[in-house]
Amino acid sequence: MTVDIKIVRAGQMHRYYMRETVVGDGRRPARTPLREAQEQAGVPAGRWMGRGLAVLGLAPGEEVTEAQLRNLFGERGRHPDADRIEADLLAKGASPKKAFKAGALGRQVMVTGVDFVFRPQPTIYLLWALGDEETRRVIEAAHERAIARVLEWIEDEVAVIRYGKDGIYRVRPPGGLVAARFRHYEARSGMPLLHDHLILSVKGQRLDGKWNSIHTLALHENTVAASALYNELVAAEVCETLGLATEPRTVTPGRRPVMEIAGVPHELIRWTSRRSDQIAACMEDLEHEYVTAVDDDGELKFLPVVSERARAKMNQIAARKTRPPKQKTRPLAQLRKEWKESAIRTSGVAVDIINSLLEYARAAAAAIRARVAAVVDVALAAVDVAATVFVMNEGGRFHHRHLLAEARRHLALVLRGRRREPGLDDQIVATAISTHCLDISEPKTTIGLLKDYRLYTARWDLADLPARPRPPTPAPDPDRRPPTDPGEPAAPRISGQDAGEWEIPRVPLQYERAVLAGAVVREKLRTTTAVRGRAYDVAAHQQAAMPEQLLAPLAAEAEQDDQGTEPGRQEAIDMTAVRALRESRTDVEALDLTAARLRRLQEVATKMADDSRARADRHTAQADGDVVRPVRPDDQQAHRPQEPGPHHGREAGH
Repeated sequence: MTVDIKIVRAGQMHRYYMRETVVGDGRRPARTPLREAQEQAGVPAGRWMGRGLAVLGLAPGEEVTEAQLRNLFGERGRHPDADRIEADLLAKGASPKKAFKAGALGRQVMVTGVDFVFRPQPTIYLLWALGDEETRRVIEAAHERAIARVLEWIEDEVAVIRYGKDGIYRVRPPGGLVAARFRHYEARSGMPLLHDHLILSVKGQRLDGKWNSIHTLALHENTVAASALYNELVAAEVCETLGLATEPRTVTPGRRPVMEIAGVPHELIRWTSRRSDQIAACMEDLEHEYVTAVDDDGELKFLPVVSERARAKMNQIAARKTRPPKQKTRPLAQLRKEWKESAIRTSGVAVDIINSLLEYARAAAAAIRARVAAVVDVALAAVDVAATVFVMNEGGRFHHRHLLAEARRHLALVLRGRRREPGLDDQIVATAISTHCLDISEPKTTIGLLKDYRLYTARWDLADLPARPRPPTPAPDPDRRPPTDPGEPAAPRISGQDAGEWEIPRVPLQYERAVLAGAVVREKLRTTTAVRGRAYDVAAHQQAAMPEQLLAPLAAEAEQDDQGTEPGRQEAIDMTAVRALRESRTDVEALDLTAARLRRLQEVATKMADDSRARADRHTAQADGDVVRPVRPDDQQAHRPQEPGPHHGREAGH
């Protein structure tokens, strides 16, 4: 993710943020005024953001002063100008107690804010660091506008004030929220890393004028959706303004690809990833310790395979262990000069490419935009989104926010840096919920009735999708190394080989299965005549989602093909369409439809159809003696959320 979140407490504001974060992550000299310290560090002053500023008598873009920061975040949530308010009332003869109360925003709290850290993708801040001044200004402006848009979305759709017994009442802060933004230029390693800290106050005002705290858990739950929105917005503005395009880049095999600016050499990304290399090296040691750990009886503590949950915890440990001390901050102009010299010396990229990085990126964008149509099919986007979220979440249960985050990722993948229509992500989510999801919520409180906390699952049975491999059982013999394939027995350890010298197996990642699941469901829908009682017009779908060339062979090709299929047999997918697909303006990379994958889809879809007919035959045999019940036109069973037991999807599901 490119958006991180961290809780800010009153004491922490003084110990960490006032000393380091507000001055570019440097070390603020003792007894140095805030503005002077920021000038010495070469970073701009903090700026106020949010619609809630009007209630406090502040304006967006105003400079954040040290006293305002101390009052709002360090003094347990007081008015930013509480000092002035108290002084005015005391001068008018008010009591100290009344003056102090006038400067308070409701009751005092220990958690005073939430720190959101926004940073663009590496290729974007590489263009910012190595490009000319105009490129730098364009990227910084896009970065700021994307942050402002995400903050508006948080104000409108995420932030809630809980009050009443057990927080039963939940309302949006109608006046908006207040946040202070601080700009940073580099990472701890000294490499370029454009990022902003958005310190969001938890104080919000209700319609009756009372001040309460917003629910920080809701902010944590929607961080992934906020990150997807920020990525989409900043990439779209940068690409549209500078004439660029994005492409998917696989960072880790089996994981979700990230969208980067096309034409920027990946060697430059490696040049900036010193911390990543250090973390990866530390991770190898931690994984070795994990799979070889034994208890007091000499038995293995864990399975000889590293799960995703274990890897996530190890990654946090490795990041802490390899965290370098902060360096002295320097002005941006000096940093940009040093970065360019370092890239030329050590990145391995040719000098002319580094000096003309924007031109190379524009050339790559021209090639991509010439063959990739900026078309989004909402119906099939909803299929991909629902299938991916269904597989990626344990038990196939998910919330609205999971669909929204995946819809934004899907749009970023398909549009390749182009702007989209506002509300298109919400439209995809609404289609996914109404067409491919079942509401299985059993709310016991008023909160459970809200849209954000409704619980969904897909209308497909898990049995219809590819099986998830299971981890192997631990090998009791310590002289036998763990198997690379979870389905194979443990191989004998080579004589003289240490325990950490073999490749440690890992549980296969869910994203690979999610991609295949989406393709299987698409193919199933393509061959289905009706979905929920309405015709499923595949021919009307647009090329960027499902190419029309895949529906049937071209007439010319059909006439020239003298190797025709057997009479009466019709292929589920005509493989001759692959050649036409590659010549079309369809984004083949985004669809990931290769000949091998199409054959795999055909096999899976055929198996699913056979299984569906077998289940239907068994159902018919069992129901011979029963009362005949009406059947829906699409041969689906209605879901009843109130019935106990796990949900098994539709009997003749996709």
